[in-house]
Amino acid sequence: MAIHDESEMSRLREVQTETRDVFDGVLLHVRQDTVRLPNGASSIREVIRHIGAVCVIPVTDRNEVIVERQYRYPVDRIMLEIPAGKLDAPDEDRLSAIQRELREETGYSADEWISLGDFHPAPAYSDEYITMYLARGLHQGRQALDEDEFLDVYTVPLQDLVRDVMNGRISDAKTQVAVLKAARMLGL
Repeated sequence: MAIHDESEMSRLREVQTETRDVFDGVLLHVRQDTVRLPNGASSIREVIRHIGAVCVIPVTDRNEVIVERQYRYPVDRIMLEIPAGKLDAPDEDRLSAIQRELREETGYSADEWISLGDFHPAPAYSDEYITMYLARGLHQGRQALDEDEFLDVYTVPLQDLVRDVMNGRISDAKTQVAVLKAARMLGL
């Protein structure tokens, strides 16, 4: 089966017939669209528009990962995550954005950057996609957190993170995907 076959796309595609802005926030923009379904019926789609984001799995020469622990208000939990951040503008270069985020959040910079691809964390209701990177050749510098950013930085062996992902101890999607992709790429 060809996932991106044009005949399959046209057979399954929904077509927007109306749109209405519901909310225009700092981070998120919500729209309510009326669509025509493939069978001709109408339905409502609520869509969150997001500027886009980047994340990185920074791996040391000893196969340890620089991770962060921070409180996430929507789920009322402290989460273990890899460094990440949203773009400052829709056309911002994604590699430059994650280099900035890694430096600001952890103080680290890297000599080598390898793309791990993109993923859509919630395509049922959001157009957000996150570009993932693997960073090697790390150099520690000074952290430069934003005024409203509070997090702790740790190193954890990559193999321990793989185990924690597989055991359900890490629920953050970007961290799960990047950890498993990096482990596979590095042969661990």
